Amino acid sequence: MSADNAAVNPTRISREKIDVLPTLRDLALVSILGWALQLIATELTPWEALGGMAGLYALCAGGLFLARFVPFYLPSVAWISLLGIAATLPFTPWDQAVLNLVAEIDFLALSVPCLAYAGLAVSRREIDVVKKSGWKLLLVAVFVLAGTYLGSAVIADVVLRITG
Repeated sequence: MSADNAAVNPTRISREKIDVLPTLRDLALVSILGWALQLIATELTPWEALGGMAGLYALCAGGLFLARFVPFYLPSVAWISLLGIAATLPFTPWDQAVLNLVAEIDFLALSVPCLAYAGLAVSRREIDVVKKSGWKLLLVAVFVLAGTYLGSAVIADVVLRITG
Protein backbone atom coordinates (compact mmCIF):
# COMPACT_ATOMS: atom_id res chain seq x y z
CA MET A 1 0.00 0.00 0.00
CA SER A 2 1.44 3.32 -0.96
CA ALA A 3 1.41 6.50 1.06
CA ASP A 4 -1.13 7.95 -1.40
CA ASN A 5 -3.59 5.14 -0.65
CA ALA A 6 -3.09 5.65 3.07
CA ALA A 7 -3.94 9.34 2.66
CA VAL A 8 -7.10 8.49 0.69
CA ASN A 9 -8.21 5.68 2.99
CA PRO A 10 -7.04 6.48 6.54
CA THR A 11 -8.85 3.47 8.08
CA ARG A 12 -6.61 0.98 6.33
CA ILE A 13 -3.47 0.22 8.32
CA SER A 14 -0.28 0.10 6.33
CA ARG A 15 1.49 -3.27 6.43
CA GLU A 16 4.69 -1.53 7.42
CA LYS A 17 3.06 -0.20 10.56
CA ILE A 18 2.01 -3.59 11.91
CA ASP A 19 4.49 -4.67 14.56
CA VAL A 20 4.74 -8.43 14.60
CA LEU A 21 6.35 -8.93 18.00
CA PRO A 22 3.87 -6.85 20.05
CA THR A 23 1.04 -8.55 18.20
CA LEU A 24 2.49 -11.97 18.99
CA ARG A 25 2.83 -10.92 22.64
CA ASP A 26 -0.82 -9.83 22.73
CA LEU A 27 -1.83 -13.04 20.98
CA ALA A 28 0.06 -15.01 23.64
CA LEU A 29 -1.82 -13.17 26.39
CA VAL A 30 -5.15 -13.91 24.71
CA SER A 31 -4.09 -17.54 24.28
CA ILE A 32 -3.31 -17.81 27.99
CA LEU A 33 -6.73 -16.37 28.76
CA GLY A 34 -8.27 -18.80 26.26
CA TRP A 35 -6.41 -21.67 27.92
CA ALA A 36 -7.85 -20.70 31.29
CA LEU A 37 -11.33 -20.45 29.78
CA GLN A 38 -10.89 -23.93 28.29
CA LEU A 39 -10.15 -25.29 31.74
CA ILE A 40 -13.34 -23.67 33.06
CA ALA A 41 -15.66 -24.42 30.14
CA THR A 42 -14.54 -27.92 29.22
CA GLU A 43 -13.32 -31.06 30.87
CA LEU A 44 -9.97 -30.91 29.14
CA THR A 45 -6.84 -31.53 31.13
CA PRO A 46 -4.42 -28.59 31.31
CA TRP A 47 -2.05 -30.36 28.89
CA GLU A 48 -4.81 -31.09 26.35
CA ALA A 49 -5.99 -27.48 26.49
CA LEU A 50 -2.39 -26.26 26.23
CA GLY A 51 -1.80 -28.38 23.11
CA GLY A 52 -4.95 -27.07 21.45
CA MET A 53 -4.23 -23.46 22.29
CA ALA A 54 -0.61 -23.87 21.16
CA GLY A 55 -1.85 -25.22 17.83
CA LEU A 56 -4.20 -22.28 17.40
CA TYR A 57 -1.41 -19.87 18.42
CA ALA A 58 0.91 -21.39 15.82
CA LEU A 59 -1.73 -21.00 13.09
CA CYS A 60 -2.37 -17.39 14.10
CA ALA A 61 1.35 -16.59 14.29
CA GLY A 62 1.95 -18.13 10.89
CA GLY A 63 -0.90 -16.15 9.38
CA LEU A 64 0.43 -12.98 10.98
CA PHE A 65 3.90 -13.55 9.52
CA LEU A 66 2.37 -14.21 6.09
CA ALA A 67 0.34 -11.01 6.31
CA ARG A 68 3.45 -9.06 7.22
CA PHE A 69 6.01 -10.50 4.81
CA VAL A 70 4.20 -11.79 1.70
CA PRO A 71 4.59 -9.24 -1.12
CA PHE A 72 0.86 -8.82 -1.80
CA TYR A 73 -1.78 -7.64 0.64
CA LEU A 74 -4.30 -9.88 2.37
CA PRO A 75 -5.56 -9.14 5.87
CA SER A 76 -4.07 -11.30 8.59
CA VAL A 77 -7.47 -12.88 9.32
CA ALA A 78 -7.56 -14.11 5.72
CA TRP A 79 -4.06 -15.56 6.01
CA ILE A 80 -4.91 -17.24 9.30
CA SER A 81 -8.05 -18.76 7.76
CA LEU A 82 -6.17 -19.97 4.69
CA LEU A 83 -3.43 -21.44 6.86
CA GLY A 84 -6.01 -23.22 9.02
CA ILE A 85 -7.73 -24.61 5.95
CA ALA A 86 -4.40 -25.72 4.47
CA ALA A 87 -3.39 -27.35 7.75
CA THR A 88 -6.54 -29.47 7.86
CA LEU A 89 -6.99 -30.46 4.23
CA PRO A 90 -7.80 -34.19 4.26
CA PHE A 91 -5.09 -35.19 1.77
CA THR A 92 -2.25 -33.62 3.75
CA PRO A 93 -0.19 -35.90 6.01
CA TRP A 94 -0.57 -33.60 9.03
CA ASP A 95 -4.34 -33.06 8.94
CA GLN A 96 -5.17 -35.59 11.67
CA ALA A 97 -2.41 -34.25 13.93
CA VAL A 98 -3.78 -30.71 13.65
CA LEU A 99 -7.38 -31.86 14.07
CA ASN A 100 -6.49 -33.94 17.13
CA LEU A 101 -4.83 -30.89 18.70
CA VAL A 102 -7.76 -28.52 18.26
CA ALA A 103 -10.77 -30.88 18.10
CA GLU A 104 -11.64 -30.61 21.79
CA ILE A 105 -11.17 -26.84 22.02
CA ASP A 106 -14.44 -25.08 22.81
CA PHE A 107 -14.57 -22.22 20.34
CA LEU A 108 -17.54 -20.64 22.10
CA ALA A 109 -15.35 -20.18 25.18
CA LEU A 110 -12.69 -18.60 22.96
CA SER A 111 -15.20 -16.04 21.73
CA VAL A 112 -15.44 -14.44 25.19
CA PRO A 113 -12.11 -12.55 25.01
CA CYS A 114 -12.76 -11.67 21.36
CA LEU A 115 -16.14 -10.15 22.19
CA ALA A 116 -14.72 -8.35 25.20
CA TYR A 117 -11.98 -6.86 23.02
CA ALA A 118 -14.50 -5.87 20.35
CA GLY A 119 -16.54 -4.12 22.99
CA LEU A 120 -13.51 -2.22 24.23
CA ALA A 121 -12.14 -1.42 20.80
CA VAL A 122 -14.63 1.28 19.90
CA SER A 123 -12.51 4.09 18.58
CA ARG A 124 -12.99 7.84 18.62
CA ARG A 125 -13.74 7.73 14.90
CA GLU A 126 -16.62 5.29 15.43
CA ILE A 127 -18.00 7.48 18.17
CA ASP A 128 -17.87 10.44 15.75
CA VAL A 129 -19.85 8.38 13.20
CA VAL A 130 -22.46 7.62 15.86
CA LYS A 131 -22.66 11.30 16.78
CA LYS A 132 -23.12 12.32 13.13
CA SER A 133 -25.74 9.65 12.47
CA GLY A 134 -27.75 10.46 15.58
CA TRP A 135 -31.09 8.85 16.23
CA LYS A 136 -31.28 7.28 12.76
CA LEU A 137 -28.46 4.88 13.60
CA LEU A 138 -30.21 3.88 16.81
CA LEU A 139 -33.44 3.24 14.90
CA VAL A 140 -31.63 1.08 12.32
CA ALA A 141 -29.89 -0.84 15.10
CA VAL A 142 -33.19 -1.54 16.86
CA PHE A 143 -34.75 -2.82 13.62
CA VAL A 144 -31.73 -4.97 12.80
CA LEU A 145 -31.63 -6.52 16.27
CA ALA A 146 -35.39 -7.07 16.36
CA GLY A 147 -35.37 -8.56 12.86
CA THR A 148 -32.50 -10.87 13.71
CA TYR A 149 -34.19 -11.99 16.91
CA LEU A 150 -37.59 -12.56 15.30
CA GLY A 151 -36.07 -14.24 12.23
CA SER A 152 -34.04 -16.58 14.42
CA ALA A 153 -37.11 -17.41 16.52
CA VAL A 154 -39.18 -18.18 13.40
CA ILE A 155 -36.45 -20.38 11.93
CA ALA A 156 -35.98 -22.21 15.24
CA ASP A 157 -39.74 -22.72 15.58
CA VAL A 158 -40.03 -24.11 12.05
CA VAL A 159 -37.06 -26.44 12.52
CA LEU A 160 -38.39 -27.66 15.87
CA ARG A 161 -41.83 -28.35 14.34
CA ILE A 162 -40.27 -30.25 11.44
CA THR A 163 -37.95 -32.34 13.59
CA GLY A 164 -40.58 -32.96 16.25
